[in-house]
Order: sequence, then structure tokens, then C-alpha cells
Amino acid sequence: MKKKLIKKIAVTGALSALSILLGVTKLGFIPFAGAAITILHVPVIIGAILEGPVAGLIIGLIFGVWSMIQAAISPTGVLDPFFVNPLVSVVPRACIGLVAWAVFYLLRKIKILPKIIPAAVAAFFGSLTNTVLVIGSLFLLFREQITQIFENKGFIVVIASLMPQALIEAAAAVIITVAVVGCVLGYTNRNKSRLSEADQD
Repeated sequence: MKKKLIKKIAVTGALSALSILLGVTKLGFIPFAGAAITILHVPVIIGAILEGPVAGLIIGLIFGVWSMIQAAISPTGVLDPFFVNPLVSVVPRACIGLVAWAVFYLLRKIKILPKIIPAAVAAFFGSLTNTVLVIGSLFLLFREQITQIFENKGFIVVIASLMPQALIEAAAAVIITVAVVGCVLGYTNRNKSRLSEADQD
């Protein structure tokens, strides 16, 4: 039990640090077709799948707090001033890990599915959670200002316009998550197909 707790703490700390490092070094932003695709939330998803909802929640909180600090001390975009509010920067990021874990946990119970499918679907919905909840919180808390910034477009229209980029980010999250989780849990090795069935708590 003690060894398991130490492992959980170590993985949580490492993935939290990785999320911050990806942001500080800008390695978490991938240029694609004139836009920047972010993978900063991927460590949150991986942590939730590998170590459970508590780990995912903690990594998401750390990612969110870092985003809030970054928006306060070094704003770079028109939306950054709104991210000083933790309901915009922190709460949605905390939900990423919870959604990813819940999807993974539920799909893992369907025994006929290939073992990597739950991780892939969890990564997809965890990534979309980031986009939908951040934009949703902006409209909920700062509707007048946000509507002006988006040229009088409503929430549904804005989400629809952002969906192509959100889907690309989700696809990137799926690819990275499947690769990492597949290696760690032995899904890519036939001789280790039963290795490390992660206990989720």
C-alpha cells in the first residue's frame, strides 16, 4: 500500500511538472495550419487514467493554477485577463481529469472492447472538456465582454467555430495518450496484456 501511494505521488508530481514545463517552454503548442494546437492538458488525462481521479484532479488543479498565474503576470492574448478568475482557469482544468477517469472507468467494464479503446475515448472527451468548459465559463461569467470579443456571437456559435481546432487537439490527445498508456499498462505487448490493471480510486 505504501509503495502504491509513493508511486501515485511520484506520477502525479512528474505529470504536473510536465504540464507546466510544456507551457513554459512553449513545447505544448504545436503549429498546425496557421493555428497553435495545445497539448498542455494531456498530462492531466494520462494521470487520471494511470492513477485515478484524485491524481487527475490534482494535476488539473496545478495546470489551472499555473494558467491563472501565467495570465496574471504575462498575458499574451485578449482573453488572458479573464483567466485570472479561477472559475475560468482552474475549475475547467480540474474537471478534465475527472471526466477522463470517469469515461475510462466506465468503458473498461465493457470486456469486449480492446483494452486501449477506453484510454482513447477518455482522452478524446477529456480534451473536449477543456474547450467546452473554458468557453462556457467565459460566457457564464463575462457574457457581455466575451460576446463583444467574439463579434456578438453566442456560445453555441463560438463553440461550433472552435470545434475544428478542438477536434484536432482531441486527436492529438488521443494519439499521445494511447502511446503512453499503452506502453505503461502493457497494452502494446502481447506477453504483458494483463500487466498492471490500474486500480482506480
